[in-house]
Amino acid sequence: MRTYDLSPLFRSTVGFDRFAKLVDAASRVDEATTSYPPYNIEKTGDDTYRISMAVAGFAPSELEIVAQANALAVIGKSTRDDQATKYLHRGIAARAFERRFDLADYIRVASATIENGLLHIDLVREVPEAMKPRTVPIAINANSSATPTTIEQAAA
Repeated sequence: MRTYDLSPLFRSTVGFDRFAKLVDAASRVDEATTSYPPYNIEKTGDDTYRISMAVAGFAPSELEIVAQANALAVIGKSTRDDQATKYLHRGIAARAFERRFDLADYIRVASATIENGLLHIDLVREVPEAMKPRTVPIAINANSSATPTTIEQAAA
């Protein structure tokens, strides 16, 4: 029997699961193009998340973060001239990349920092007050032909 690894479905989403869309996208995933640069997605609080990407060799000026509605793109373009350097071994990849993440509603980028070769992008979910669930007491009216019974009356 053939088994399927569904872990690619949960790698590029933050804050929600759009299962049907991701199953379709995962069936067309090319592992060679989706493995660079490596990254982690962490849940740091109830409504906060962090994406950490390994961007060793990239200067902050060579990285661009583009946040759109329900999408986040991280683009890296190296500006160094590799023709002038003669490598004996080249193990640090500094190739251009574009990594995209689907974001849930009301997720926004709070900040971005580079520390020890890692790009940290902090995300926060800010649900508007009008969209938050609220508890409103609702009066229950008794039928007009019947007399209302209260707990105190029933206990007597």
